[in-house]
Amino acid sequence: MAKDSLPDEENPFDPRRNEALLGHEEAEKVILDAWNSKRMHHAWLLCGPKGVGKATLAYRMARFILSGGGNNGGAGLFGDQNDGLYVDPEDPVSRRIAGGGHGDLKVIERQYDDKKKRLQGEITVANVRTVGNFMSKTSAEGGWRIVIVDAADELNRNAANAILKVLEEPPSNAMMILVAHHPGRLLPTIRSRCRRLNLAPLEDHQVVDLLGRYCPEMDLAARDALSGLAEGSIGRALQLHEVGGLELYIELVGIIAALPKADVAAQHKFAERFSPADKDASFATIIELLHWWLARMIRFAATGQPPREVVDGELPAMQRMAAAQPLDQWLEVWEKINDLMGATRGLHLDRKQALLNAFFMLEECMRT
Repeated sequence: MAKDSLPDEENPFDPRRNEALLGHEEAEKVILDAWNSKRMHHAWLLCGPKGVGKATLAYRMARFILSGGGNNGGAGLFGDQNDGLYVDPEDPVSRRIAGGGHGDLKVIERQYDDKKKRLQGEITVANVRTVGNFMSKTSAEGGWRIVIVDAADELNRNAANAILKVLEEPPSNAMMILVAHHPGRLLPTIRSRCRRLNLAPLEDHQVVDLLGRYCPEMDLAARDALSGLAEGSIGRALQLHEVGGLELYIELVGIIAALPKADVAAQHKFAERFSPADKDASFATIIELLHWWLARMIRFAATGQPPREVVDGELPAMQRMAAAQPLDQWLEVWEKINDLMGATRGLHLDRKQALLNAFFMLEECMRT
């Protein structure tokens, strides 16, 4: 693995070392059948919503292939027999991949910007310049050479063209695995040269099971609620848990449910916590949750189909809001709040005031 993409040793969910993959047995079977038939494609495109396990599957493929076909008879995720792509975490190949020290695996992803103290917004051509040379070399261990691009829809145009050049003339015994949250953003010529696998969102019970594995201290009620917020994405569930997303959502629903009789003190106390400069992640989370709640309410108003109630009180609140105004009025409010929150993040406006303004828009729409 290249030194420009080292594993996160403090992240227990890092897909480099994560052997827990649920809900994608059919995708594993497709890959295993290709391997057993000796017709392994040189490029795979793993598509699906963010956080459903695409990167975990990519590293699972890499461990399997670089170990010469894995150890299919071994223990699976929960101690059962697994005939998929499972490789024992104690296998030397697994250990080297987990530690970032396997000579036949190169990972391409966004790099950390030391000046801005955050990840770069895209994958640049400088990050992919060595891919062609890496894949054309003789394998360090006599097998395959593998490049994982996570995520391919974060490649800028020059980087995408560099990847395309490698895909157009693939070396033997070399494979590229592209992870894509939004495959439509990729060049059509890249998509056409890859074998595509679509990974669907997980079932709620699978998210609950994985949360139990990753966060054993979490009670079942919290895991069940997080699975509702996550909509089939274990990555989203874990991210929400990390920033206290469930607690934020419960408070948010309480504030919205009180409308149009606004609890001004509660609104100010809630919005104040996002003002500090170090609350970027929390503010991004509450914006996402607010958008998500409003989108579900609008969908309910349009279709009459009630969504799953994640926390107590949100469905009656949606019913009151949907009955208060026609659908076009709520769509207008939704767009205004989206624009306001986008400007607040992009222009570094007052976060507290932005949230208070959003609550006021909802209140006014219910009153008029």
